[in-house]
Amino acid sequence: MNVLMIGSECAPFIKTGGLADVLGSLPQALKEDGHDVRVVLPKYENMSDEWKMQLETIHTFDVQLGWRDQYAGIQYIEHNGIHVYFIDNEYYFKRSNLYGYDDEGERFVFFNKAVMEMIRHIDWKPDVLHCHDWQAGLVPVLLHTHYGSDPLFQDMKTVFTIHNLKYQGIYPDSVLYDLLGLDGNMMTTGGLEFFGNINFMKGALNFADHITTVSETYAKEIQTPYYGENLDGVLRERSEKLSGIVNGIDSLSYNPMNDDAVPVPFRSSLSKKVQNKMWLQEELGLPVRKEVPMIGIVSRLVEQKGFDLIGRIIDELLEEEDVQVVVLGTGEAEYEHMLQWAQSKYPEKLSANIMFSEALSRQIYAASDLFLMPSRFEPCGIGQLIALRYLSAPIVRETGGLADTVQSFDEVTGEGNGFTFTNYNAHDMLFTIRRAIEFYQDPPCWKQLVKNMLNSQYPWKFSASRYSELYETTVE
Repeated sequence: MNVLMIGSECAPFIKTGGLADVLGSLPQALKEDGHDVRVVLPKYENMSDEWKMQLETIHTFDVQLGWRDQYAGIQYIEHNGIHVYFIDNEYYFKRSNLYGYDDEGERFVFFNKAVMEMIRHIDWKPDVLHCHDWQAGLVPVLLHTHYGSDPLFQDMKTVFTIHNLKYQGIYPDSVLYDLLGLDGNMMTTGGLEFFGNINFMKGALNFADHITTVSETYAKEIQTPYYGENLDGVLRERSEKLSGIVNGIDSLSYNPMNDDAVPVPFRSSLSKKVQNKMWLQEELGLPVRKEVPMIGIVSRLVEQKGFDLIGRIIDELLEEEDVQVVVLGTGEAEYEHMLQWAQSKYPEKLSANIMFSEALSRQIYAASDLFLMPSRFEPCGIGQLIALRYLSAPIVRETGGLADTVQSFDEVTGEGNGFTFTNYNAHDMLFTIRRAIEFYQDPPCWKQLVKNMLNSQYPWKFSASRYSELYETTVE
């Protein structure tokens, strides 16, 4: 089947989060299933020159936005056997950041329309337009309104994937009339209307042939008011067309045996893993102690990721437990300051690295014995999947993809690949951390837990087979 993946970022070309990892890895896994999968994304200014120099312009045309005609160039590269297209327009995308501008609605209306026009100009016709998050949310709408009567587009189907329902693309209704050229029929609950504004994601939910999100539990959660971000009603109405498919990870890239960032390669050897811990302790100025349990945290420092819980118990944890905690990430000032304060008070127990480094993140996964992800909500989560790959036992709250991929260790049955807690409560989390530390100090239990982690990996091939089935049923 011919599948065009449409999104706003894709590794290794441009990345701010997990969406880029999905668009960078899923097409390769689908290709192995026999599909011709291609990717299209904006050409941003802050892509590295290494990639820009390899791009070839294959088409140019104008895109009509209301009364405006805007230039669009289609640039192209083949990477690892995947065709990748870039929408080139310096007015909209030659900027220092990917997102966060006052004309964000206009930028992504242009991107969505340019993608549709691109299909007219390339010698390849997709069967499925697979749209990712709100930045591609207008494609199902445009297919219904502007392009539905064109024979070229009539057999195409759309799949829309929600990576995070919190971010929806909400803009004034002038975007609807001025840029999209649509009338009041779309300012309805069955269209794009959202509390007097328009909502890109709501349009996709109403018009896509099928909706997916990135875990089965999150697919259920977002149909409730607590998690539904005011779209739970729409999602309940379309529940028969809603599926949850957990993300995978690139098992070639995330491989502790062949990871250039990991000082001591390992597969299942705990003695080699502990050498990575001792190396990182020395690197970060922590006491070099191979017996002390190390808890890793690699995350955005925001409330969604549970840092209000961590702030409530960090003093108690570090005061009372023989443990080391290594944190990597940036985010909200209050959490950055909280971690810096804790590091100053407990310099032998906490290393707070307020930055992001891909190499250091992998070194933390390889060195840590436990990996903490106490999220308030988590559509899928990639940290726990990488942690399992690097034999760092996840400690997670039972929500979204965390609930689907981490099962609490049971010392009686010997089952489970990590540690979980149900309620969003700081001391429930602290109790679970202490339970994990106890098992770390029990070698037979810990060896069984490591064996379970080795048997619970999440390569993309399993998720890709689910997407293959979905595409087939969608185009029938």
